[in-house]
Amino acid sequence: MDRQGPTDVIIVGGGVIGCSIAYYLAREGVKVAVLDKGEIGGEASRAAAGMLAPLAEVEEDGPFQELGLASLRLFPHLSEALEQECGVDVEYLRSGILRVALTEEQAEHLKYSALRPASPGLELHWLERDELRALEPGLAPEIRGALYSPEEHQVNADRLVQALARAAHGAVLRQGIRVAGLARRGTRVTGVRISGGRLSAGHVVLAAGAWTGKVARGVGVDLPVFPVRGQMIALPASRSAPRHIVWGEDGYLVPKANGLVFAGATVERVGFRKNVTVGGTSGLRRMAKSLMPRLAGLDAVDAWAGFRPGSADGLPILGPVPGWEGLSVACGHFRNGILLAPITGDLIARSILDGSSNEALAPFSPARFL
Repeated sequence: MDRQGPTDVIIVGGGVIGCSIAYYLAREGVKVAVLDKGEIGGEASRAAAGMLAPLAEVEEDGPFQELGLASLRLFPHLSEALEQECGVDVEYLRSGILRVALTEEQAEHLKYSALRPASPGLELHWLERDELRALEPGLAPEIRGALYSPEEHQVNADRLVQALARAAHGAVLRQGIRVAGLARRGTRVTGVRISGGRLSAGHVVLAAGAWTGKVARGVGVDLPVFPVRGQMIALPASRSAPRHIVWGEDGYLVPKANGLVFAGATVERVGFRKNVTVGGTSGLRRMAKSLMPRLAGLDAVDAWAGFRPGSADGLPILGPVPGWEGLSVACGHFRNGILLAPITGDLIARSILDGSSNEALAPFSPARFL
């Protein structure tokens, strides 16, 4: 990589993805600046439930599942390393996930997932109704059974992004900086344009979540990234809370370290409208009641919304941008930003340091859209 100028790499976007890339680059002695239009971790990262669930979005073996599983396996060591390096406990909880079946069709599908020969590399068990009640007695009686995945866990999403930012020792974190575009010389990106001037760097990484496409269009790069609003509520701590993450057809319940239960989440294509709606929160309360009737009498103590960065094919967009020197992207993680943050940070950092992409990034290259 080119190390000319005061900054080696500028990362546009201070969410969990941008901060993870900064963390892995800083460990290699790279001079990094992270720019965010608001607060570090203030958008999708802060709104996330923090589940580490690589089997949630895709059940088939393939590059996306492999990426998720590889990132999941980084968390035990990463959580310990972050606490040692910056003193932040990311609340890595070994909750496990119960994917519940309300119909016979769902039950048969989940049983097949537990027994299929092509194992995803995680321990999976089918639990019949009685076994499930022993594990989670508060579940709705209509639930026929569940696929138990004891190796899929969770973290505190907000704590994770703050820990990555603090542990990126030497990185410059600048909040309230709105990037107007990219500076370039021919087909080489030389930095970013901001109000009142520009900042130079040997490499620029666009990791601005749902806003990434807006910045990329400044150099004629059309990335199909868009906001997907997700609303969530927090139910108060009580003895009714589940001990495991409970995942149903219409939503999920995530018991957090502070006793709260996060119930989420809506999936809405409404542009950049980050308002919480009565319809959205009412639907989440109904979902929570359908999974655990004991939660029906609890009023939400908080409600919020965030913009997941969706992509045209549902896969992340990672790696060098074809036709441009000194420009990479890391966006489009949709509902998997927290899970994929470590592996994304590591792979993008290595790509910049080596000056090229690698085999693990190839299926997610922006070249597929350009």
